[in-house]
Amino acid sequence: METTEIDLGDTPIENIFINDFMPMADGTYVKVYLLGFKYAHDKDIDIQVNNETIAKNLDIPLSDVLRAWDFWQKKGIIEKIPKKNGNEYDYEVKFLNLKQLYIKNNYKLVSSMSNKEEASSNKSYTCSQKDLIEANKIATINEMFNSIDYIMRRQLVPNEKKKILEWMYNYNMNPDIIVKAFFYSVEKKGKRKVNYVEGIIRNWYDSGITNVEALQEELKLKDQRYYRYERIMKYLGYGKGIPTESQMKVIDKWFGKYDFSLEMVLKACENTNKISNPSINYIDGILSSWHNKGIKTLDDIEKKDKIQEKRDIDNKGYDYKKTQSKKQIRATGKPVKTRFHNFEQRTSNYTSDELEEIVKKKREAYYFKVKGE
Repeated sequence: METTEIDLGDTPIENIFINDFMPMADGTYVKVYLLGFKYAHDKDIDIQVNNETIAKNLDIPLSDVLRAWDFWQKKGIIEKIPKKNGNEYDYEVKFLNLKQLYIKNNYKLVSSMSNKEEASSNKSYTCSQKDLIEANKIATINEMFNSIDYIMRRQLVPNEKKKILEWMYNYNMNPDIIVKAFFYSVEKKGKRKVNYVEGIIRNWYDSGITNVEALQEELKLKDQRYYRYERIMKYLGYGKGIPTESQMKVIDKWFGKYDFSLEMVLKACENTNKISNPSINYIDGILSSWHNKGIKTLDDIEKKDKIQEKRDIDNKGYDYKKTQSKKQIRATGKPVKTRFHNFEQRTSNYTSDELEEIVKKKREAYYFKVKGE
């Protein structure tokens, strides 16, 4: 079969791998996983792929490839299927479905169910101590607990963690939405009780809100302030980050005291593309400057901001006449006389011989001074 000279195909990588597993791995291990996944996805029977092939294409030692597969097997996202030849290093790699794995580990927790009849019943799931131990091993759930600890300003006790895991199953909520519920309860409602958060979760479930995207749409309609927090933090690249109390005060100032629209705030956030570590304080400096200049719309930025920049240059002593004189010199080749050219120099009263004599005497005086005479 004739093959194309350039590979123009696509390899779909699940976001779960990019978000949860890739950050925890060495770069070489990630490359091995991606290239192996590509070969597995191609399903081209004419291409024979083995660990040596991967090592050669990535220009890495074969031992690195073998260590990569050991690493990913421990993380539970691949299976090594040994061949029946007695060689422990000769095996096939099976890539597991991460979405299915995520659902199994995070939401269903079916291992806690004693049999299929109980699993298919309408009874509410009750988290056991064993389930809690297993759940803590999952990176996303552990991250969720840490985020909640930060929001609550204290550590969750085991019984509270069990209750949260029960919400995930009984209300079909993912970790992100659980964190948002705690943030909403503490920062918006001023309530730090887990039972109160459960009420929020239950109301969101009844309203069909089970993920962050649905929550954002709901908040956009009902709670503009919280929606602003979501948009700004995401725009600055914080992702799932929760704004601190001081950050919320600064953001509230932009819309309250400064009376800026969300469009203007996001426009200010665009300037963070020029810096490596964007921050709320950086945006606050831009918006405070616009507020002091009376800038309220996008059109004002082009008009008033540029005029003020010109004034700032003038205030720093920028001499346009001097600049113009330099331009004229470049254009005509002759210097343009200014008021400084009318200054009568001291040397105008001396002849060239007299000046030479003065210089000679100074040289002699310096010479004898050095000699000590």
